[in-house]
Amino acid sequence: MAEKINYKEVFFNPFSKNNPVVVQVLGICSVLAVTAKLEPALVMGLSVIAVLAFSNVIISLLRNTIPTNIRIIVQLVVVAGLVVIVDQLLKAYAYDVSKQLSVFIGLIITNCILMGRLEAFAMGNRPWPSFLDGVGNGCGYAIILVIVGFFRELLGSGTLFGCQVIPQWCYDHGYTNNGLMILPPMALIVVACIIWVHRSRNKDLQEQ
Repeated sequence: MAEKINYKEVFFNPFSKNNPVVVQVLGICSVLAVTAKLEPALVMGLSVIAVLAFSNVIISLLRNTIPTNIRIIVQLVVVAGLVVIVDQLLKAYAYDVSKQLSVFIGLIITNCILMGRLEAFAMGNRPWPSFLDGVGNGCGYAIILVIVGFFRELLGSGTLFGCQVIPQWCYDHGYTNNGLMILPPMALIVVACIIWVHRSRNKDLQEQ
């Protein structure tokens, strides 16, 4: 008898308890690369949600027909096809953001979060829980991207979504933007701070 799946846990665990970035430490490269501004970070997060959710569903539907020795190739083909669709949609409807994301949309194909969920979950579960798992892990990833992008753009440029947030009188009284925040190493430091806060609030993760 198959083990009953808790849909609530499948969907919500990646938000915090089993977050792919701060717990599993996956997908770090794109977190460092696309979070200097909030807008590309948000778009990247939404793109990963879409690709991960639909690739999980497709692989789940095909799981009983995929030969074991070529399953990784099939997974890559499915993900690559979805990434091409997302890339073309961004170029058609959000060209400026597409230019900012550059090659990193294409690199979703090799994102270890996607390959991990396809192999660990979609290959062994039905389409609906696979869809929930994909959306949940995509959202968990996107949440971290948005948090990092928020602080890096706010403190590094004084803006959010390209709009000035820090008032001019602050600059008139000597405030200056922290240029280090827009450099990739600061993204790693912000992620480290998030991991520290997350683990300090989740004692069961401190031994991992």
